[in-house]
Amino acid sequence: MAPPGSLSPPFPQDLVQGRALSPPPLGSPPDLAEGRRTPPGSPPHPLLPDWVEGRGSLGYCHLLRTVINRNTGTSGRRTTTVVEGKKQELLLRRSGSSAAMQRSPVYKPPFTLGDIKKAIPPHCFHRSVIKSFSYLLHDLAIAAGLLYFALVGIPALPSILRLVAWPLYWAAQGSVLTGVWVIGHECGHHAFSDYLLLDNLVGLVLHSALLTPFFSWKYSHRRHHANTGSMEKDEVYVAKKKSALPWYTPYVFGNPVGRLVYIALQLTLAWPLYLAFNLSGQPYPRLVTCHYDPYSPLFSDQERVQVLVSDAAILAVLLALHRLTAAYGLWWVVRVYGVPVMIVGALFVLITYLHHTHRALPHYDSSEWEWLRGSLATVDRDYGVLNRVLHNVTDTHVLHHLFPSMPHYHAMEATRAARPVLGEYYKFDRTPIIEATWREAKECMYVEPRERDGIYWYNNKF
Repeated sequence: MAPPGSLSPPFPQDLVQGRALSPPPLGSPPDLAEGRRTPPGSPPHPLLPDWVEGRGSLGYCHLLRTVINRNTGTSGRRTTTVVEGKKQELLLRRSGSSAAMQRSPVYKPPFTLGDIKKAIPPHCFHRSVIKSFSYLLHDLAIAAGLLYFALVGIPALPSILRLVAWPLYWAAQGSVLTGVWVIGHECGHHAFSDYLLLDNLVGLVLHSALLTPFFSWKYSHRRHHANTGSMEKDEVYVAKKKSALPWYTPYVFGNPVGRLVYIALQLTLAWPLYLAFNLSGQPYPRLVTCHYDPYSPLFSDQERVQVLVSDAAILAVLLALHRLTAAYGLWWVVRVYGVPVMIVGALFVLITYLHHTHRALPHYDSSEWEWLRGSLATVDRDYGVLNRVLHNVTDTHVLHHLFPSMPHYHAMEATRAARPVLGEYYKFDRTPIIEATWREAKECMYVEPRERDGIYWYNNKF
């Protein structure tokens, strides 16, 4: 059942739970689960069955009418209620509101983590060194080809074509290197292989090359996974209460120009500022909380030596960049390496922001938070062709929070298998990414409790 206050229409329980229907359930009405209707002729997302997309033999309206008739007969009163609900949903979609997606349930799930695991094929939990390295070598080969194009191909082009070629190189190389970063992230979760030492070595090399302190971020990120959705203990994207906002918030976020500036600053500066000053992270009672400081409250005594190892690796990369700058010039390093690495940071911030920021997602204080409910308070997104480039970190994030040590090449299959168990606790939003970024920046300004104390929802009303 939908939680109180949900904007979804009253659908028959059989449809909501997927009983008596052959397709696996999404757990929320088909169009509401999407937040929008899929354009005609567009390819379905691999996680969405035909009946959800409205392409099945019944189609959405016919399916709905059939289930209603089977459960309630042809009562005009019931049919009118559903029609009104559909009209409300269409108005929400036309306004671009994220409220078009049904709120996530907040009561205790009727399943356990063990129930979800039983639904997933056992081989999905197996890590293969050969397969993991094949994906890494594939990405590195493409990155090397793009680098060759930048060093040899672009200089040979006419000057006017170079103005087009460089942005194309930056976009392509930044996307591919984000895929490399994702593999390093898997190493931090011990999802690359069965050998912890190998995972740490590979992750240290990959993340350091992209100016990410591997062990430092690994440990703070692990605490994020342990406390997702907690107002007091989550490590990143900690939602703010209205009383904690600065006075200028409605003036910045309440107008398009301020919102655009905020998004631009977030995509360019949020990642380095988070590492250096814990921006958007959980506040700590000290002046500066830094990922490069081994004595930061982010780390335990057992982790401090590895934080120093991360710092040494970053310094080694910075020294190599200094020598390249001395040999080839600053602009050469910026256009060949610097801009793609900035795009890696921007994509990473964008992906994680949209995974954890949505009006349909709850946040919990200590009186209500539980690990499973908190881990389910995230949403999968569709980045189109980038899903595959980024190893599906974009559209399997819900499963990743449940089983972070599962390798990415099994995550799609595992998500499909888990969804019938998750039901309405699983959220997927196909809103185009640019539109979603703008919408969440507009709608998700602060959190406040609604029908129940201890459970917070995003709002933007002042």
